[in-house]
Amino acid sequence: MKLVVFDVDGTLIDSQALIVGAMDMAFDSVGLAPLGREKVLSIVGLSLDVAVERLVPDAPQAQRGAAVEAYRQAFMTRRIANEAPLYPGARDCLDALRPRDDLLLGVATGKSRRGLDAMIEHHGLRGYFVSLRTADTHPSKPHPEMLLAACADAGVDPSEAVMIGDTEFDMDMARAAGTAAIGVGWGYHPAEALERMDVPVAKDFADLARMIGEWAQ
Repeated sequence: MKLVVFDVDGTLIDSQALIVGAMDMAFDSVGLAPLGREKVLSIVGLSLDVAVERLVPDAPQAQRGAAVEAYRQAFMTRRIANEAPLYPGARDCLDALRPRDDLLLGVATGKSRRGLDAMIEHHGLRGYFVSLRTADTHPSKPHPEMLLAACADAGVDPSEAVMIGDTEFDMDMARAAGTAAIGVGWGYHPAEALERMDVPVAKDFADLARMIGEWAQ
């Protein structure tokens, strides 16, 4: 048995509008200047407190903490109004992998558990994943704990698991955990950056399904 672990934001769902809009609202509410789309998307995948610290390292700790709480509220409000869509082909890929008797599916994401549960419920993905690991209870990516916990949930050795993600944080986490890794080229870090890490990078979900099939052989 092998385990396929998916990142969420930038891999399964296109949440950039929610993330950038919520971060702009949060920063404005605590007196910080908005940073722009490219800068905000560069930290997607990190735990929220780590992401905010990386975005504004010189801001006072209290101001960063206020921004974290403001982001949580802004994101929840915006998500309720308009949940992020699955990327084209994502459901077809999951539906093709789910019935296989040689594979299990899991999630390792910088999202909160509340946000992950809402996404799964909205898109009808309940029961697809044997492990749901989030930033609430684990160190931020690229620390390997989240991915190792997913392997433990599935009863799979890390050498029999693969991490699927769109960021360098995902690839570094996989390397630290001792799993395989496959990058996706449609997310928030440039595909070229992932390719420089010497990992295969899928151009679309059909390509990803093929790569996973080849890895699982």
